[in-house]
Amino acid sequence: MRTDSAPEARALLITGTVGAGKTSVAEAAGDLLAGSGVPNAVIDMDWLCRSRPAPADDRFNFALLVRNLRCMVGNYLDAGATRLVLAGVVEDAEDREQCAKAVGVGLSVCRLRVELPVVRQRLSRRHADEPEALRWHLDRSGELDGILDRARVEDFTVDATHHRVDEAAAAVLEAAGWR
Repeated sequence: MRTDSAPEARALLITGTVGAGKTSVAEAAGDLLAGSGVPNAVIDMDWLCRSRPAPADDRFNFALLVRNLRCMVGNYLDAGATRLVLAGVVEDAEDREQCAKAVGVGLSVCRLRVELPVVRQRLSRRHADEPEALRWHLDRSGELDGILDRARVEDFTVDATHHRVDEAAAAVLEAAGWR
């Protein structure tokens, strides 16, 4: 349970194109926080909207993601988490605002940037035995990178092209002012 002496809870959303390493960096950030004694929770938002079929007017089932996020965050905060590290995609200011309302605590957004050739190499390894999934992810990586360039929903950006996951996580936490 939360106590009155607990630090104010805050949330950090790591966004970026598919294959940028959002989930891996979020997990590593959670490990770094835990290693420093900071109570935290890591949430991969992709799993919060995994329901098929998605509504015709909500291609990625974002409304379901927000409803599930609201429930999960409350549980983690009640369990004592003071830092929430989220990994997911917010494509525009409205998505960001919905996520901020769902978490109900101060939310910062970090865009994890990785050069597209590196993203494509990662996706090719990840989906080596799934030609249709690979094709979709390769197409989506460029599309989403462009959407994020135009939307500028992030508070800060970390270029993780040439960093190991732990280095990128440390850079994200530093940029967020959490280290």
